[in-house]
Amino acid sequence: MGKRSLLGIIVGTVSGVFLLVAALTSWYTVDESEQAVILTFGKIDEEVNTPGLHFKLPWPIQTVETLSRETFSLQFGYKEENGKVVATNKGDTKMITGDENIVLADMVVQWKITDPAKFLYRAYEPEQILYNATSASLRSVIGSSKIDDALTSGKAKIEADVRESLASLMKKYDIGISILAVKLQDVDLPNDNVRKAFTNVTDARETMNTKINEANKYRNKRTKEAEGEKDALLSQAEADKVARIEKARGDVAKFNALYEEYKNAKDITKQRLLIETLEQVLPYTHIYIMNDDGNTLKYLPIQPIEKQATEKKTEKGSGSE
Repeated sequence: MGKRSLLGIIVGTVSGVFLLVAALTSWYTVDESEQAVILTFGKIDEEVNTPGLHFKLPWPIQTVETLSRETFSLQFGYKEENGKVVATNKGDTKMITGDENIVLADMVVQWKITDPAKFLYRAYEPEQILYNATSASLRSVIGSSKIDDALTSGKAKIEADVRESLASLMKKYDIGISILAVKLQDVDLPNDNVRKAFTNVTDARETMNTKINEANKYRNKRTKEAEGEKDALLSQAEADKVARIEKARGDVAKFNALYEEYKNAKDITKQRLLIETLEQVLPYTHIYIMNDDGNTLKYLPIQPIEKQATEKKTEKGSGSE
C-alpha cells in the first residue's frame, strides 16, 4: 500500500468522524419544562425558550446548556430523607430575636430561574448564594422581631418581610433567580424547660383571648337587646304622643263646639254642664231638680224607664230560647 493510499484512508476517516460528529451535534431538543442557552466559542449567543427540535452549528463551534423552568425548593435548616424531615446543622437555624432570646428557625424558599445566562455565568454557585442570602434575610427579620411574634401570631409578617428582603437581595445580585414564596417550617425554642414556659404563656394568652371574645359577644348581645328596648320605648312614646295630640285636638274641637252652643244659649248650656258634671262626679246618686223656692220639680225619670226596658228585652230573649 502506497503513501497516497494511506493518506487517503486517514483523510477519509477524519472526514467521516468529522461528519459524524457534525451530524450528532448539529441539533438539540428543548423540553416543555426546559430552557436553553446557545454558546458560540464559549460566548453566550442566544437563549431558547421554545420547546421542540432545534438546529445549531456543530461542536466545537456551538454548544448548548439546558436548564429547568420548573420551581425549585430551597430547604434552609432542614432536609427531607425518605419522606421524613431531618434537621441539619443547628448553627444555621439558631438565631437571636430582637428581645435577646434564642430560637431555632427553618424555612423553605420557592424559586425559579428567570435568566439562564446570568444563572450560569454571572456568579459562581448561585444556589449557594441563594442559601446564604436566605440565612441573612431570615436572621435580619428574626433579629428585629419579638420572640412572642416569632412563636405565635407574627409568623405571617416574618415570612412577608423575609420574602421582601430576599427578593431585594436577588435583584441586587442579579444572578437570574426570582423568589416566588417563602414559608417558615418551624420556629422552636432550644430546650424543653424554656419551651414549656412559653407553651404556658401561649395557653394563657389563648385563654385570655377566648375570655375577651366571650365578653365581647355578651356585650354585643346586651347592646342589641338594649337597642331593641330603646326602639320599643321610642315607638311607644311616639304612639302615646300621637294619641295625646289627637285627644287634645278632639278636646279642642269639643270645647269649640260647646263654646258655640254656649254663646247661643248660655243659661241652658250652663245648666247642662252642671248636670253632666254632677253625673260624672256622683255616678250612683239620684238627681233632683229644685225650684228657687225649694220645691222639687216633676220630671220624667228616664233612667228607671231605660232600666225597665232593658229588663224586658232580657226576659223576652230568654223566653224565646
